[in-house]
Amino acid sequence: MVVRGKIQRPPVQKNRINNTTRHVVICVPNFYRTMTPNRWNIPDFGFGVGLRSVHYTHILENNPDVDWFEVISETYLESKGKVRYVLDRVAERYPIVLHGVSLSIGSSDPVNFEYLKLLKALADRLKSPYISDHLCWTGVNAHNVHDLLPIPYTEESLKHIVSKTKQVMDFMERPLVLENVSTYAQFATSTMTEWEFHARLMEESQCGMLMDVNNIYVSAYNHDFDAKEFIDRIDPSLVCQYHLAGHTNKGTHILDTHNDHVIDAVWELYRHAYRRTGGRNTLLEWDEDIPEFDVVHDEALKAKRYRNEAPDTSALSVRPATAPKIRLTPVEKNERVNSMSRSL
Repeated sequence: MVVRGKIQRPPVQKNRINNTTRHVVICVPNFYRTMTPNRWNIPDFGFGVGLRSVHYTHILENNPDVDWFEVISETYLESKGKVRYVLDRVAERYPIVLHGVSLSIGSSDPVNFEYLKLLKALADRLKSPYISDHLCWTGVNAHNVHDLLPIPYTEESLKHIVSKTKQVMDFMERPLVLENVSTYAQFATSTMTEWEFHARLMEESQCGMLMDVNNIYVSAYNHDFDAKEFIDRIDPSLVCQYHLAGHTNKGTHILDTHNDHVIDAVWELYRHAYRRTGGRNTLLEWDEDIPEFDVVHDEALKAKRYRNEAPDTSALSVRPATAPKIRLTPVEKNERVNSMSRSL
């Protein structure tokens, strides 16, 4: 519910650090949109794009009619000078959501509270109603490999990540929303599917999900599962945001490159997901070969059409109907993984 311009997270929680009881309250500026039925009453901001340095001048000079911006948290944690100036000017005019790449929630390392201190200060300054990052690990022993690496879907891994997720939310005092990543290899030790792991993590930790529809498509292609089933197995009330992006199809596998327009099949998956959740913050990612701002924004606005038009069910298939089933020997599988690693 909304109380004097603030959002109240429904559950009363105990602080896992000192066992005190508190309510989690997040501030929301007046320009945020009508609230939508997710568990945290996070409003649907509309259709946004990522804030990228190549577009700084255009944004400051033209004040484009964008609903909201997503920013990479690490870019601005201790920023000064022009970068800080641009972010502050943008935050005066638009809602801002922080999207991180260094939380490493799936790492065996403990929670990095020094990183969280910087992140919380930035979120408070920008009045970001929630923070997002990725369900993955990005390093170990305090060494960052600067990649989003897959995790094993096991009971032990789930218990570990649930504990870390609760610690992060208690410290940040706002919802944590975790994104499904695109993957190119799987753990033989996994005992559950990716969507089952996500669903259980969200229920047990009370975090939300940033559903990256393109990543679902990419991983479904790479690992031969049903992308639509992934979406259908996630509780709609736990989905807080969507990502859409382009990718590069190598034939034997797809790379999540964020360097092109969104393909029709991904748009159809987005439409399918939207019909289950209703309005959710929707963001278009374009991080390589970035075109002019208007091209990126126009691509983001396509989401409006796909929310409203009748679905094209033939486009929901991840692989072409005529494509033969690819069966690889263990040696071929290793060669395929090595090839994908060289492409990254």
